[in-house]
Amino acid sequence: MRKLLNIKYLLPIFFIALGLMSACKEKSGGNLSTDLVTSPKSATESSNKQAAIKFDKEEHDFGTLLQGEVVTYSFHFTNTGNMPLIISEVGSSCGCTVGDYPHEPIAPGKTGDIKVTYNSAGHHGFQSRFLTVMSNTNPAKTTLRIKGTVQTPDQY
Repeated sequence: MRKLLNIKYLLPIFFIALGLMSACKEKSGGNLSTDLVTSPKSATESSNKQAAIKFDKEEHDFGTLLQGEVVTYSFHFTNTGNMPLIISEVGSSCGCTVGDYPHEPIAPGKTGDIKVTYNSAGHHGFQSRFLTVMSNTNPAKTTLRIKGTVQTPDQY
């Protein structure tokens, strides 16, 4: 009687496992890829295929600014990877700083610019702002920095 009880519980587990295996086979189109098992070299080759972003410089100093002055700078970059570079977002640490970036993919070896505009209205003293560039690179986040000293008209 005890053996029947064990089979009673094991049989449903067997059918569930069988169903999961067939569901996996259906999702893969009936053919499970053994490429990474039979050719481990392809695992490193596929991981080497990606975009890479290289900036000429990642920080810019505007120097001394008059309060209320609006200034811009373009961070020049190159896609040094072997896949198209896609910039998905450029965020800033403050509403006074806005980044404009190319929305189309950048081919390997090609260049582009991220233009940053800083509005110094209402600010005074040393200022440091950051832009966060999100892209299909590894790491996915690159940080750019702008800085400068804002003087009020009576200091200028």
